[in-house]
Amino acid sequence: MAPDALDTIEYRDQRTILLFSDSDAARDRGRRSVERAGCRLAASIPVEGGAERLRDQIHCDAVLVELDGDSEGLDPLLRGLEAHARDRLHRSVVSGPEELIDAIAAGISHRDIFHLCRASEIERVAALAFASVRPALRLHDIAKGDAHAVLQQLSDEVARIASVLATLAEEEAGDGDGAGTAKGADGPAVDARLVRSIIRARRLRDRYFKGGLFADPAWDMLLDLMAARLEKNRVAVSSLCIAAAVPPTTALRWIKTLTDQGIFVRCADPQDGRRVYIELSDDAARALSAYIRAAQRISPLGL
Repeated sequence: MAPDALDTIEYRDQRTILLFSDSDAARDRGRRSVERAGCRLAASIPVEGGAERLRDQIHCDAVLVELDGDSEGLDPLLRGLEAHARDRLHRSVVSGPEELIDAIAAGISHRDIFHLCRASEIERVAALAFASVRPALRLHDIAKGDAHAVLQQLSDEVARIASVLATLAEEEAGDGDGAGTAKGADGPAVDARLVRSIIRARRLRDRYFKGGLFADPAWDMLLDLMAARLEKNRVAVSSLCIAAAVPPTTALRWIKTLTDQGIFVRCADPQDGRRVYIELSDDAARALSAYIRAAQRISPLGL
């Protein structure tokens, strides 16, 4: 090698992204997002056969799966990403259409895999930027507008909700298991009809004000799952996203966070391996019953 040849070599510390896609359009979206996130594309691979390629990958900082539809190779690829997340090899971002919400949710549950639905380029770039952060970096002083700060704020809010629910659960521990009709010694019964009326009253606000003004996905999902529990119905991830009344990616992020907090519980569908149900934990159900009874004593609106 000529001595001056070394001057042409560039050493970059860009984070590397492994991209899996199922169409030309999905591949192009993924490449653009990787570039805008300030990362380097290690390789672009079709979803078909992706699980094998993932096993052979020596190293990458993160994986992006960009989907336009379903494919035969999706399930094994998701299982591979879940295994890599458990082994702390890398984080992943899986972005797909609404019709794949349940199939994707059934295949991934680890907190280091971010599930996006109908995502904008900004959402993909933000998710990639966060997913590709290397563990050695410290993120304490990131600006408030950064993706990490947003997620930290979300986590703090969920922790607050969990704390309130836990306190109510302790106070009402003797009230039963929260199934059927929940009755308290000093309050009215809580049944599915009452909870559904609260939900309808909350949605009624959207007729008079812009819907985004009252976005509260955690509470809307808690109420929907409580009603389903009392009705002895099961709620799939896709249905719960609709109940949240926010964009699907936001709802999915809340579902993951509330599950990590122990407020929601994932239950596999024994009839369909590509679907999981979400339920309230027993403690959360008891706490929510206690809250509704207390609210009813104050006001019959129970809002």
